[in-house]
Amino acid sequence: MAGEDQLAFRFDCGATWLNLLATTGRRFSAKPIERLATPDRLAEWLERCELSPVRRPGQGDLDRARELRETLRALALATVDRRPPPADAVADLTAFLAEHDDPIRLTTDDRLRREPPATAARALARIARQAVDQLTGADRLALKSCPEHDCRGVFLDPPGRRRWCPSPACASRGRVRAHRARRAAENGDRTPGRESGTVTGSGRS
Repeated sequence: MAGEDQLAFRFDCGATWLNLLATTGRRFSAKPIERLATPDRLAEWLERCELSPVRRPGQGDLDRARELRETLRALALATVDRRPPPADAVADLTAFLAEHDDPIRLTTDDRLRREPPATAARALARIARQAVDQLTGADRLALKSCPEHDCRGVFLDPPGRRRWCPSPACASRGRVRAHRARRAAENGDRTPGRESGTVTGSGRS
């Protein structure tokens, strides 16, 4: 869509873990858009999610974030499609969570807060646990994926009324394609012998 910043982070998918999936744009196209290109971009994204770790992310944290993102994507799409989850994705997520225990410690000032994660890995573990809660509970029924074949972005849609993901580009492309399909179908109905006012075999002179 004209004017849309393709590298801008998206925070409109309904949950932090779904916003992590959206750090890749057009994931299934020939040229996916990588929005987590550097450790600094990961640090920026975590900050905007209010998950800034005490220790600033490095390259290893970036690699781990991308791996977790794709693991969660595989599980999310299987859930939306009502398919059994991929065994390797389940194993990878289980192992990741087992490696990164993050006890809950609460603090208060103007509101209830949780202590910041010590590392980026622990921040990612919080996100992964949110994903597990939604993928294994009733909230999974509100998950949808974008029908655009190069996107397939997953988002929450409790009312069940949204067709495309929140990206304006996907909705625009989908509506244009649907409009062209309707026009093609209408033009296909205008065949000889079916035009208004044509009468054959009536016996009238």
